[in-house]
Amino acid sequence: MNTSEVKQRSIEIIVGLPHLSAGKLLERARALQQPVLVSANAFSRWSLRQGWRDWSGWSTRVLGNATGLHSLCLDSAGFSAMTCLGGYPWTIDKYVSLAACHPFRWWASLDYCVEQEITGDRDEVVDRISRTIRANIDCRQRAEDRGIAATFMPVIQGRLPSDYERCADAMPAIIERAGLIGVGSMCRRAIHGPEGMIAVVDHLDRVLPPRLRLHLFGVKGQALPYLIPFSHRVASIDSQAYGVAARAAARRQGRSKSDLMVADCMEHWVRVQRDRLRQRPRRLTQPSPAVEPSGPRDPWACAMAEARRQMRELIESGDLDHDETTIGWIEQWAADLYQD
Repeated sequence: MNTSEVKQRSIEIIVGLPHLSAGKLLERARALQQPVLVSANAFSRWSLRQGWRDWSGWSTRVLGNATGLHSLCLDSAGFSAMTCLGGYPWTIDKYVSLAACHPFRWWASLDYCVEQEITGDRDEVVDRISRTIRANIDCRQRAEDRGIAATFMPVIQGRLPSDYERCADAMPAIIERAGLIGVGSMCRRAIHGPEGMIAVVDHLDRVLPPRLRLHLFGVKGQALPYLIPFSHRVASIDSQAYGVAARAAARRQGRSKSDLMVADCMEHWVRVQRDRLRQRPRRLTQPSPAVEPSGPRDPWACAMAEARRQMRELIESGDLDHDETTIGWIEQWAADLYQD
């Protein structure tokens, strides 16, 4: 779509909160009347009975504190789960049960992020895209069972701009019914370049149905002027970057990071983002398209690639659980193919 030929719309700033506990931070969020995003981690209960930290369910009482907020959205905590725990400690059924506990404005599908800290190579990126596809399908099915499909937001993943297109194309029934989709692995992505944020948004703007809008997870505030030309496509962004600023301010001042300090940093961050949205739109020169690496030629590498391809198909079809595969299993599968 030619961005010069469409009417600009407002991009909504959604504030990420680390919790919904009563206090200065929640009071300030109510006063600002910004939409709020909270992670599933905020409701997690943990047990040390086994001698280690073990997830033991949800504590949803704090959802009562959401009264008076502009609106509340729910994220699956994919990046935190992968970096801190190596995977989700809860099942899809458990996560959807949490989503059903409150009239969230929207709740995001489980997804498998592909930031550099998470994925070691291209194969792992593509594996995680397949897992994301299946997780979306399973979440949507559970949402229909629980009567909350209307607030379900699918999430697409990728490293290259074309990855996101493939992810969306693999679940057409879900995308067709969505008005809003989440775009993951944005928070540590550069603005510029062939794999940059604007390259991803521009590509999606060209290939997705015109009515479909995007929520970008964890976007840097500096990107907002570059997103204004895509405001017909980008509905909203979220961030909890003010927490980093609060931590730095506490360190400079030599005192603990209080709820009030975090609230002040949050309010300042919101006002800065509002100012950025009033800036003159900025446009990047169209980057060269990112090129996917060519396939392997070595026979063993080819067998590994084919084993991964077959496993991805099974994951996406639901014949293999999206959390079951291991490198040892893939190698054994490849060995069978190699001998054949």
